[in-house]
This record gives sequence, structure tokens and C-alpha cells, in this order.
Amino acid sequence: MPELPEMENYKHLLNERLRGKTITNVQVNREKSINISTELFQEKVNTQKLDQIERRAKHLLFHLDNGNVLLLHLMLGGWMYYGTEQDKPDRTIQIRLSFGDHHLYFIGLRLGYLHLFTEQEVLEELNDLGPEPLEPSFTKEVFIQLASKRRGKLKTTLFNQQFLSGIGNCYSDEICWHAKLLPTRQMNEMNEQEQIQLYHSMRSVLQEAIELGGYMSNPLFKNDVKTGGYTAHCKVYDQEGNPCSRCGNHIVKDKISSRKTFFCAECQK
Repeated sequence: MPELPEMENYKHLLNERLRGKTITNVQVNREKSINISTELFQEKVNTQKLDQIERRAKHLLFHLDNGNVLLLHLMLGGWMYYGTEQDKPDRTIQIRLSFGDHHLYFIGLRLGYLHLFTEQEVLEELNDLGPEPLEPSFTKEVFIQLASKRRGKLKTTLFNQQFLSGIGNCYSDEICWHAKLLPTRQMNEMNEQEQIQLYHSMRSVLQEAIELGGYMSNPLFKNDVKTGGYTAHCKVYDQEGNPCSRCGNHIVKDKISSRKTFFCAECQK
């Protein structure tokens, strides 16, 4: 499932290509992927200029010039492709937004969605999300204050969207490895130095993943060489049986709250 770095990468690349462009056609092949009728969706979206694309947690917000917002959550298996009919992937397309002869394809939206809201409705929809971990206002002191109030395992707390926004299965494991903490550690058992290390690890891992294009393997457009660049840099995620790059011990796989979890039992404490 795409997490904060993947959606941030999408945001930057799509803003470069689509900001200020007008939607010339709207095709909906799966009405369950939207929240209103196909006819009304097309009426409110078609011919609108795309003012900008923002990210909040694992969502993208496509701001239209009529004041409406397209709220995207790709969920498990969802991805996007921007290009022409000739170079589009040979996959089932749930929604297509056209910009002249180029189109933004939404693929794999079986669990994901592209919903249309007003500005106020989208604020209400995202109201229960926790703070953004890379915002300048989210300081070490703010994190320690939040972390000190939490109980439960470290991994499950990190991907709790009401605690922090945008971290999921992959980056919770990568952050724990970077901080040399086991994902099974209890939040209320960490001392302040471990909390500080966790904060710096979180910011370091997420920033590096954004710079490298995240771990999503499908390119966003033809000749896209950035998207998915972080995959080769994962230290523990999907690395079961491989040697830890820090200590050489084999990476192990377990389950925490039904989520696959990867860690090094030797150098994570």
C-alpha cells in the first residue's frame, strides 16, 4: 500500500505535469470507486482546471477551480499512470481523467477510491488524522509529548493514522530498524533517549524515501526513472533471510496485529 513517501512522490511528479491544466474528459468504469453517481461526477469534474495537488497522510487532494476536491486513497493494490492511450499499462482502468491527448489512469481501485468533496467536506473527512511527521512544526518535543502518552507496540503505534499520518507497514519496519528498536517494544517502556532516536530515525527514513521515489514498483509515466527507487534501499522490509546490513544477522519475518513485520533480532533491542 502506498505510504507517505509514495504519495509525496506522486504529488511532486503530478504537479509538474498537471498543475494548471484543464480536464477535458472524465471516464468512470467502476462507479464503486467514486462516491456519487457517474453522471454527477462527470458534470462536476469535466472541464475543470486543476489548481494544485496536495498530500495529506496517504491521500492526494486534487483541487479543482470550482472549489471541489478529488480525494484519492489508493489503498492496497492501487496505483496511477499518466500518459497516452498508446503507452498505458495493459491493466483494467477504473477511472480516467483526460488532459487533451494525455490521461491520468487510476488502476487497481478495488479497495481505493477517488471521491469528490467540497473544501469543507474534505476537511471533515480528514479531521481525525494525526500530525504530519515531516512538518516543521512537528518538533522533537511535540513527538516526545505524544509518544509519552501512548501504550501498545511500537509498530502498531507508528502506523496508527490517528497518532501520526502517512506511515504504514513498510516504513514502520524501516524506522524501527534505523532506530535499533524492536517493533514489539512497548511505547511506554522507551526512555527519552530512545524516543529522541525514534523521532530522528522517522524523519531520516521518510525523507530519504521521498528523495528516492518511494518503494512503489510501477512507473508513473513513460521513462519514469525515479518512482520505486527506494526499493533497493530497504533494510528490512521484504528482506526475510537476507543478512542485516548493519550486523550481518539474518532478517526475520513475523506478524504483529496481522501485519507482516520484518526486523533484525540481533541489533534491534
